[in-house]
Amino acid sequence: MLVIVGAVVVILSVLGGYLFEGGNLLVLIQPAELIIIGGAAVGSMLIATTPTVLKALGGQLGGLLGTGLTKDDFADLLVMLYKLFRQIQQGGVMSIESHLEKPAESAIFGKHAKFLGRHHSLDFLADSMKVIIVGGINAHDLDALMEEDLKVHHDVEGKPAAMLTKVGDAMPGLGIVAAVLGIVITMGAIDGPPSEIGEHVGAALVGTFLGILMSYGFIQPLAGAMEARVAADGKYEECMRAGIMAVYKGLPPAIAIEFARRVLPSEVRPSFDETEKLCRAAKSGPEAAAA
Repeated sequence: MLVIVGAVVVILSVLGGYLFEGGNLLVLIQPAELIIIGGAAVGSMLIATTPTVLKALGGQLGGLLGTGLTKDDFADLLVMLYKLFRQIQQGGVMSIESHLEKPAESAIFGKHAKFLGRHHSLDFLADSMKVIIVGGINAHDLDALMEEDLKVHHDVEGKPAAMLTKVGDAMPGLGIVAAVLGIVITMGAIDGPPSEIGEHVGAALVGTFLGILMSYGFIQPLAGAMEARVAADGKYEECMRAGIMAVYKGLPPAIAIEFARRVLPSEVRPSFDETEKLCRAAKSGPEAAAA
């Protein structure tokens, strides 16, 4: 929602100031300039990227319209991890293998829709726990393995924002291209009346204006927002990593959950008392009996 509000503020500020100075709004309506700048930007993006990144770009741009991960989502994750760690404590690590094979039917994972909907998070947890089940790995190597997994995923998730940043960097240059073409047209009508020449020059300058505005007013901020969202979403897996490492080192579930909780940013981190209350409810709930 803030993305839409910010875009509206940019448009109203720029156009409002222009009108306040006595500008004619109709002069800014230059479809040809938009075709040149927008078409060249899309074309350069197609040249520089892959279908996979383009698909991810669409998904991440759509995701900016949502709220992202909330405090409740992380609280739900902590509860799920607590149930998983208690199962390991009570039945050993082999007892969770069936839960990992069919997570949607699991008494541990089945009621945590947010977690099940995050396929990379599910794969990350399942793969990490299966390595523990196989055995023969020390804590340092397990941590390094999970860190490398998260790094690769973060790099992949960061490609759409990086690509969008490059497009934003190119927009002022594409605006100059549109302006130069406008000047070429102006030179062709140089012997015409002053009003006609002024109209052509104004259209050319609008091209430069649009390129700069689209870059610094929209595309660059969108890329920054996407980077921030990727970093924020990455805390979901970091939370799991911290908890897995703690329980693998032999710490009790409640302490392992505290390790997981502490890696979360303050704005989405449940308090100690909130987490304890939720975990106690999970401990005494029907899922605990089913596990």
